[in-house]
Amino acid sequence: MENRIRSAAPSRTATTQADEALRRVTAQQIGPRRPGTVYYDGTRMVQVKAVVTDLAEARRILRRNSARFAVLIRDLHAGTEHYTGAVWAGSDRVLKAVA
Repeated sequence: MENRIRSAAPSRTATTQADEALRRVTAQQIGPRRPGTVYYDGTRMVQVKAVVTDLAEARRILRRNSARFAVLIRDLHAGTEHYTGAVWAGSDRVLKAVA
């Protein structure tokens, strides 16, 4: 008689609920950043050029396995563009929103 421990496979419902919860957390971390939005992040005024939510692409862009999104921003004073994975913070302020 064999003594085996069987692990239960996660149910599709549990996986779907977890995926939805993670999607909501990611949306909160991105915040109101949409292409065209101008905001002040505490040190500079930037405009959002693109938001990447594809996991593989965000991880490739930011070179981080934990990345869930990447936001392409343009510093309006320096004129430079770069990607960031920074979450929306309480100190960030939208200056110009887009619909």
